[in-house]
Amino acid sequence: MRYRQLTLKKRYQIWALLQQGYKQKDIANRIGVHPSTISREIRRNWDTHSNRYEYTTAHFHTEHRHKSKPKYTVITLRIENYIREKLKAGWSPEQISGRMKHDGAGSISHETIYQFVYRNKAGRGRLYRYLRHKNKKYHKRGSDYQRRGTIIDRVMIEKRPKIVEKKKRIGDLEIDTVIGKDHIGALVTAVDRKSKFTLIKKVPSKHANVVTAALIEMLEPIKPVIKTITSDNGKEFAYHKQVSQILDTDFYFANPYHSWERGLNEHTNGLIRQYLPKKTDFTQVSKEDIITIQEKLNHRPRKVLGYRTPHEVFFEDLAKELAA
Repeated sequence: MRYRQLTLKKRYQIWALLQQGYKQKDIANRIGVHPSTISREIRRNWDTHSNRYEYTTAHFHTEHRHKSKPKYTVITLRIENYIREKLKAGWSPEQISGRMKHDGAGSISHETIYQFVYRNKAGRGRLYRYLRHKNKKYHKRGSDYQRRGTIIDRVMIEKRPKIVEKKKRIGDLEIDTVIGKDHIGALVTAVDRKSKFTLIKKVPSKHANVVTAALIEMLEPIKPVIKTITSDNGKEFAYHKQVSQILDTDFYFANPYHSWERGLNEHTNGLIRQYLPKKTDFTQVSKEDIITIQEKLNHRPRKVLGYRTPHEVFFEDLAKELAA
């Protein structure tokens, strides 16, 4: 029997028959639906306050859930032009989707935007060239790679040069993410092991392509002095090879559950939490707020640096290396 959405009238019939002592199977036969429909309806809409099924509250809650679901937005000409504009500006499909929802301009998934781009490509369009991975196949959620949850071609910290442990040079970085309230939004952080110089960038999500783009944008200005990068095993760092290639550096992974192997980054994230405690809504934190926090961390004296600031140590050594 094909599933049909229950109406208020049918919900009233369910309620009335329950009052008369009918079993769920008999109710299903009486109103012409599958028994699983009755079981699911009662289970989902059971009123815990009255401890019984109430047809009016059941109908209200079902309608509310239905209206709260994200609706598919047809790609109208206006939305298509918006997507084209933002792709050409360097935005990822996830960023476009997130921004549209933030602005109330529509609810369209980033998967739908990817499919739009690939349909454009099939018609000999060139929008795919604006994707950060260009011709590389986009992995939908649910693909073998995503389900497997592993990061391909990791180089573990044991192979990192021993000089990194000595903290005698700038350019050995530890990277991480700090997550916002309800896992909405994140900060990508990078800290120099010697100078403690810190870079912070706000991103809309922890997805690997978003974090990868943020890391490259953050670190390209200091690319000439970057020597190594070390991260944890979060899936947001799955595209480490791209980071390594573009920044011309070596990328290493700490061992799982060995947070002390990235102790500096853990400590720095704790300092950031002084300004942005857990449960902070990152959607309410501006780019200017992040810059202010970054500047405060980099311009306050540190005992471990002989009371010099991370900014002083980093840029003094930077000048020496560039002059050498």
